[in-house]
Amino acid sequence: MKILAPKENDPIETRAALDPAAVKKLVGLGAEVVVESGTGSRCDHPDAAYAEAGAAVVEDRAAALASADLVVRVRKPSPEEIGRLKPGAVHISFLDPFNEKELLAAFATQGVSAISLEMVPRTTLAQKMDAISSQANLAGYVAVILAADRMGTILPMMMTPAGTISPAKVFVLGIGVAGLQAIATAKRLGARVTAFDVRPEALEQAESLGAKALRIDLGETGGTAQGYAKELTPEQLETQRAAQAKVCAESDVVITTAKVFGRKPPVLIQAGVVAGMKPGSVVVDLAAETGGNVEGVVPGEETVTANGVRLIGLANYEGRVAKHATQVLAANFANMIEHFWDKEAKTFRIDPADEIQKGCLLTHGGAVVHERFR
Repeated sequence: MKILAPKENDPIETRAALDPAAVKKLVGLGAEVVVESGTGSRCDHPDAAYAEAGAAVVEDRAAALASADLVVRVRKPSPEEIGRLKPGAVHISFLDPFNEKELLAAFATQGVSAISLEMVPRTTLAQKMDAISSQANLAGYVAVILAADRMGTILPMMMTPAGTISPAKVFVLGIGVAGLQAIATAKRLGARVTAFDVRPEALEQAESLGAKALRIDLGETGGTAQGYAKELTPEQLETQRAAQAKVCAESDVVITTAKVFGRKPPVLIQAGVVAGMKPGSVVVDLAAETGGNVEGVVPGEETVTANGVRLIGLANYEGRVAKHATQVLAANFANMIEHFWDKEAKTFRIDPADEIQKGCLLTHGGAVVHERFR
């Protein structure tokens, strides 16, 4: 079986689908691995490292796509590139399926089996394939490091002959994988951290890391079967915003992490709250790429408000630590391929009845097969 990792063609993408370690693992399974030249150029993996691991490094992208049995990539392909894949091929990447109906139709028409990394079930068995979590972990770390770099102050308390510097106050909204890593990183750097989430169990996790939990009585809340927070009612959101406004006004850094899969994320911090924050404060919105949690954030940019608050709304936060982001993402890909590898036939096995594939296999056999997208 020929497995291809093409070079990412989105200018903001620095990660690669495979690193040399993953290539070596896949070659060990008996796969023929092909890597497009330059695939690892933005994450510190030269072509020579892939070749040494056992991959064939090629220049002709179109020919490589046409001959591949399985394609792994970070970002979704264009319809034109889907048209180059051979019927029966398997394609695995982030696909944004709720917003890409035409892309799913193109996969089905071409007879390609498309697997969406976003749809991998959040179960114990599938944990080793959970690319959403592996990348969110790094995004939470990067959010704190970015804020620390942009601040005109320091994070830890410091006692000097000239006086004592108080620790910075960091407020984290959303205690999922990214939020927990943001809390842990800010605490390690000496900040005083407050955190909020609608799920009581998430608040307990934040407290276990040393954060102060902001507890707001919102009535009935909870999490989804996939482990995400449930969407709040307009009344609950308003109660939440009012309680958060006071904490934001006292904070040096605010980090928001509330992404809602398949929909625009909720606005957690309105412009009036930002207007009440201190000059020099920093807000990092991890949901900016899909619309943002903070009113006034410009996706893909950093801006400074009239009252001196810096709003960071960049995309691909995890891509700022591209080598490690590639390392864990490539491991997710390799683990998925190994899990469904037929050792005798030396091929990737498609099984729509499998519990994991039932959650993430979107198209197969010329049709859209996932129940949520049929």
